[in-house]
Amino acid sequence: MWHSVSLLSLPSRLAMLAMLLALVVVGAARAETSDVETTWRLLDYIAVDYAGAVSHGTVLSPSEYAEQNEFAATVAAKLAALPSKPERQALLTEAARLQHAIANKADAEQVAGIAHGLAAALLAAYPVPLAPNKVPNFVRGAALFGQNCAACHGEAGDGHGPDAAKLDTPPIAFTDADRARQRSVFGLYQVITQGLDGTAMPSFDGLPADDRWALAFYAGHFAFPDAAAAEGERLWKQDASLHELLPDLKTLVGATPAALAGKIGQDKADALMAYLRRHPDAVGQQSGSLSLVRGHLAESLAAYRTGDRQRAGELALSAYLDGFEPIEPTLAARDRTLMERIEGAMGEYRAAIQSGETADALADRVQVLDDLLDDAEAALSPDAASALSTFLGAATILLREGLEALLIVVAMIAFLRKAERMEVMPYVHAGWVGALVAGFLTWVVATWVIGISGASRELTEGFGSVFAAVILLSVGIWMHGKAQADQWQRYIREKMAKALSGGSAWFLFGLTFIVVYREVFETILFYAALWSQGSGGAILAGALSACAALAVIAWAILRYSRRLPIGKFFTYSSWLMAVLTVVLAGKGIAALQEAGIVSIVPLRSVPRISLVGLFPTTQTVAAQVLMIAALALGFALNRRKVTSSNGREVG
Repeated sequence: MWHSVSLLSLPSRLAMLAMLLALVVVGAARAETSDVETTWRLLDYIAVDYAGAVSHGTVLSPSEYAEQNEFAATVAAKLAALPSKPERQALLTEAARLQHAIANKADAEQVAGIAHGLAAALLAAYPVPLAPNKVPNFVRGAALFGQNCAACHGEAGDGHGPDAAKLDTPPIAFTDADRARQRSVFGLYQVITQGLDGTAMPSFDGLPADDRWALAFYAGHFAFPDAAAAEGERLWKQDASLHELLPDLKTLVGATPAALAGKIGQDKADALMAYLRRHPDAVGQQSGSLSLVRGHLAESLAAYRTGDRQRAGELALSAYLDGFEPIEPTLAARDRTLMERIEGAMGEYRAAIQSGETADALADRVQVLDDLLDDAEAALSPDAASALSTFLGAATILLREGLEALLIVVAMIAFLRKAERMEVMPYVHAGWVGALVAGFLTWVVATWVIGISGASRELTEGFGSVFAAVILLSVGIWMHGKAQADQWQRYIREKMAKALSGGSAWFLFGLTFIVVYREVFETILFYAALWSQGSGGAILAGALSACAALAVIAWAILRYSRRLPIGKFFTYSSWLMAVLTVVLAGKGIAALQEAGIVSIVPLRSVPRISLVGLFPTTQTVAAQVLMIAALALGFALNRRKVTSSNGREVG
């Protein structure tokens, strides 16, 4: 027998459970991220400050030299404690090399080179968020500096603030050009976030991340005068090749003037940093991502020409997951057809690598992609955005992503009403409420804790779709079988209690949660991308319009389903589930292909219709054909059972 379940209490308990599980996962991820950030900060500190401890083999400051040895040992210990990865041993080897160099009083240039190299390798092996979510506000940074930093570091950043004399360790002078050339904005951000052990520099982790980035950019500008910034602006606007060196915010915040000087000279590097640290908005985030795509594709082609097919494939996959996938939501909102053409072309390029096409044929594919990326740059430019396009993009995204989940949830609600089993309804409601809560936590994690990589996005969508498709397959066949039965009232009275056992109720919860969370997850990614472009009012208006449209659709389905005879209701519902099964199967395999989990074999004769999950690859079509065959077999067995049952009744 069913036990009455409160509609309010069950979702609350499930939401709390979901939050606890999420907090455990987030806590573990945050702990690892914190260790990586601390290790990176120590390496940055060694690279910058070692020159003040040792010069030409002579110890200048015994206390600072002891600190350098201590920090190097801490780096080695923290690296050893990180989760096991193939790259960790190489990191430990470099850490030992760093310790050896410091112990032998090596030149500052050599120690800085090892420390910077190890820091870069660390972030490559254990990625952490390396760039702000939006362009930092330099004016906001100035206000924050005046409120929090000027008392010690001085209004001019020279380290002579009114409280500086009270400190045992003198504040850093941001005007020190030699020191500033060794430090990146990311290094400043880390110190602002975590503070500096052994000094009066506190942690400002309580400030929002956007404020910390703004503060880091402002602190990083003092060493480079306004005249240099004016020259940097001229260089940036006249020399397009400089945009390739600093294509995006991620590259800008990780670059040091010293490293940039090795490519363009110190004077140009200083001028460029003076300008871009004052005007980070000059570096386009979107065009930078496309630059990453172009760069990885060029490297992939070069690796293929040398015979390294594996490396070529890895770079091609990274071009999509790290370069194109993060901007896919914004491009889809502005030109979905172009987005799908690029997505398909990149998949075909990876398939061509797997099949061993000639290098010249691959070069032709890269050229086609370059042309498409040119179109994408135009579509993503600020001039191409408008309040109307943002409104339509927000409305279309939510309507498209929400419709699949809505159809499934409403069908289950209508089914339970028809069966007069209202006590089961809380499980369905708990499923979609829990999915919304999990979606909110996903947004929090993606925004403030850890970034969600392109691979994680595709894997979540892919496995979620495949899992939902398998469940819907069984639901569709089951509903079709019930549509053929007679004497519905007797069936409901005698069979439903058994059919809707406790396990089945949790089955309904699980199905509802999966199908709704999948769509919520995807919608969050789209809306986060749109929000970073501004026009918040247009986005909210689009979202509200889509919600209103979905509410009308849900009301119409529920109202119409009440008037349907139970047999027809199950027939229509079974066909709806069958269609969604095929759609989700295609979409799930396509997402796993984009994540590099499933290989790609293109089908030239098949069109791409993503709305119904049809993609021109052998694997996606095969998955859909398999689902259709399973549905046909299940429906045929249902009809055979009915025919057999009717024959026995007549006899």
